[in-house]
Amino acid sequence: MEFKELTDLCEKLEATTKRNLMTSTVADFLRRLGKEEVEPAISMLLGRPFPRWDPRTLDVSWATLSRIIQRLTGASWREFSVAFRDTGDMGAATKIIFERNKTQRQVTLFEKPLTILEVRSVFEAIAEASGQGSRERKERLIESLLGRASPVEVKYLVKIMIGEMRTGLQEGLMEIAVSKAFSIPLEKIRTASMLTGDIAEAAAICMKEGLKGISSLSFKIFRPIKPMLAQTVDNPEEALKEHGGKTAFEYKLDGARIQIHKSGSKVRIFSRRLTDVTRSLPEVVEVIRREVKPKEAIMEGEVIALGKDGNPLPFQHLMRRFRRVYSIERISEDIPVELHLFDLIYMDGESLIEVPYVERRRRLKEAAGGIFLTRQIVTDDPAEAERFLDEAVNRGHEGLMAKRLNSPYTPGVRGKHWLKIKKTLEPLDLVIIAAEYGTGRRHRWLSDYHLAARDEETGEFLMLGKTFKGLTDREMEEMTKRLKQIALEERGHIVIVEPRIVVEVAYNEIQKSPKYRSGMALRFARITRIRDDKSPDEADTIQKVRRIYEKQFARKARFFIE
Repeated sequence: MEFKELTDLCEKLEATTKRNLMTSTVADFLRRLGKEEVEPAISMLLGRPFPRWDPRTLDVSWATLSRIIQRLTGASWREFSVAFRDTGDMGAATKIIFERNKTQRQVTLFEKPLTILEVRSVFEAIAEASGQGSRERKERLIESLLGRASPVEVKYLVKIMIGEMRTGLQEGLMEIAVSKAFSIPLEKIRTASMLTGDIAEAAAICMKEGLKGISSLSFKIFRPIKPMLAQTVDNPEEALKEHGGKTAFEYKLDGARIQIHKSGSKVRIFSRRLTDVTRSLPEVVEVIRREVKPKEAIMEGEVIALGKDGNPLPFQHLMRRFRRVYSIERISEDIPVELHLFDLIYMDGESLIEVPYVERRRRLKEAAGGIFLTRQIVTDDPAEAERFLDEAVNRGHEGLMAKRLNSPYTPGVRGKHWLKIKKTLEPLDLVIIAAEYGTGRRHRWLSDYHLAARDEETGEFLMLGKTFKGLTDREMEEMTKRLKQIALEERGHIVIVEPRIVVEVAYNEIQKSPKYRSGMALRFARITRIRDDKSPDEADTIQKVRRIYEKQFARKARFFIE
């Protein structure tokens, strides 16, 4: 099949919000694919060059792509900025540039149309380019690919390469489309998607082997599955009410969730996003080999970074470990980590996802050897649970998880079997000093806000980070009008404004950050309300922010190594 047919489908999907129409259109498309085209086509429709489980990446930055686009079209960066402002989408802006600059491109009428399998083949060549001169090889491959493509094909090639498809076709809708395409019950498709870790591979099995093929699937060691997700409640009492009485409360550690696969002495570790992070955590691999008793297991846990005093380090330092694949021994000494297990999904040929949580926890304790399990109490007493929450926070953790005792493990589902409870920090009143145009449906609005605190000594406003979260569409539209009225200058897609508007901002933590002159940044900032009742002079000060930052270390370890 020609790649153009896939891009035509994407254009149709972008033009509708009707879910039934989307799934029916995709189902019709899938039926026309060859057996070897199903997985690549679905992966690309979901904005991925490869299936989810595949460790290969293109490793191509937007800076590299933009250089290639400019070479092919002769367009200036200013032209692209204007196109991006009009569309709010990298791919759509690139399409406009290619349409406007046709004369610059060396396209021959005799060039064969791109096919879906050819595009996958080029992606594989890009991902596998390594060693000396690999960057130049990658650029040549991309330039050749884009050079052969029509403007609409370029639009979607760019979207796939940067991972921003935005057609509205999410994985849940793709599962429905696959069910329709191959006349297989949706629950069977969802189970197959969970077991393979990827709807694209599940669909390929449907095409080749039908219902019999996907019915015979089981867990595959070293093939990650989607993690079970939790909803949020405000306090332990609400969790007990939701779970109908007695429930299990566990520390919600301020770390990184991981999925561990073990077969004999071989161990692989996957992040929450199903990325392979094994090389970054050699000491975790070693403790799993040494302690875990079953020959084969899939289990979940949390990794936390520890300070010299044994207290947990802030999350940002743990992320330094996950980004490292070189000089691991040195950074392992600087940032030691500790593993805490909390669930067992599969063991020695047996799936445990239908087994009640309390039984999975019991079997996990037997399987874990000397590895810590997350600290837990089982209670129906709100006061006892509240004390446990205070204990968790005072030990430097985020809060608690509440887990229904008889709950199954539901991969990829955000339900009420698991609930998370956090104690929020005191919100800050901050001033908007600049804003950026958003992307997608927000591209017409100034919707990414630069937040600052006032320096009480100099009167200057010092930036603490950005957020696009918290305001409704109507509020963003109104905020755009207000910000344009106080605009001082435009720098590309950023509008600098007078520091007049105060907003209340919630956040999870204050982190050290060399990115801003303040030396600090808010983690997971979101606007909770617009404080029109406050003037900029009444906004919180950078001195107050520093005091909150220091107070964190009453329960967090410090990290002294820069």
